Amino acid sequence: MKKFALSLSILALAGAALAQAVRVDGSSTVYPIALSVAEEFAIDFPDANVSVAFSGSGGGFEKFAALETEISNASRLVKPSEIEEINAAGREFVEIPVAFDALTVVTNLSNDWATCMTVEEMNKMWRADGGVTTWADVRDGWPDQPIEFYAPGVDSGTFDYFNEAILNDGEDDIRTDFFPSEDDNVLVTGVEGNPYAISFFGYAYYAEEEEYLNAVQIDDGNGCVSPSTATIEDGSYTPLARPLFTYVAVDAADSNPTVQQFIEYWLDADNRDLIAATGYATLSDEAYDIALERFNNRVTGSPFNQYSGTVLEIFEQEGTR
Repeated sequence: MKKFALSLSILALAGAALAQAVRVDGSSTVYPIALSVAEEFAIDFPDANVSVAFSGSGGGFEKFAALETEISNASRLVKPSEIEEINAAGREFVEIPVAFDALTVVTNLSNDWATCMTVEEMNKMWRADGGVTTWADVRDGWPDQPIEFYAPGVDSGTFDYFNEAILNDGEDDIRTDFFPSEDDNVLVTGVEGNPYAISFFGYAYYAEEEEYLNAVQIDDGNGCVSPSTATIEDGSYTPLARPLFTYVAVDAADSNPTVQQFIEYWLDADNRDLIAATGYATLSDEAYDIALERFNNRVTGSPFNQYSGTVLEIFEQEGTR
């Protein structure tokens, strides 16, 4: 089975000259995108020095605020408290939407009962006081077998987003008896190895392993819908469709030419197929064009925290469209 590597370090020397380092960290969900872009970037610019790793969205923002990275990936919005920490370090950032994801609930390939679950059933299953220990506790007729829970770690943006979407913005406490990991590959392996396991993570990791995992359809009251690029784009996969972001430090972009070059490469029209190839849904061409223009103009702050709507509607409210 093919797995995403735990981390990638791309280092190339051109004669005696070494390009300034660019350190990318954060979300494991955005990691496959950043990895793909970095690999191609290294081919086209062999003197580049870009390292890509993941420590979760929250862990990435901690490093970003500590000035340990230049670019921070996130599968959720930066929190106001994180913005305060970043600004307190004398740093500003440009918030860039890079793709749409379908947070995917997965079960073992032998699971032939939980093919579709309602949001209410998901809430009951993952809520600390939901009273669920076996599959039969979720729905009558399902196996009276203990559920083995796997989930992203608490530093993960995927963990945060799931709490918001399924557990009522975190008002319902999530159960604590799950196996946590910031590495989605560990979650994949756990579910593949246990017929009564369940987990959730970004769509790209499911797409990489779809021969070995089931994706649970989600019913938000309008029928069962499978996660896919099509259902993300048409808005039918709710409430687990979400935008993905990268955050770029202005000080780094201004002082390090490789940061500027790498982001321009990432958002360039010729390279958007790299995003699509990971299994995520791409933004519109206009959205990427505006995102690149905003980056080049150093439009700082988090408009996605301030406004609501589609990406283009948010840019319009911000005044950059």
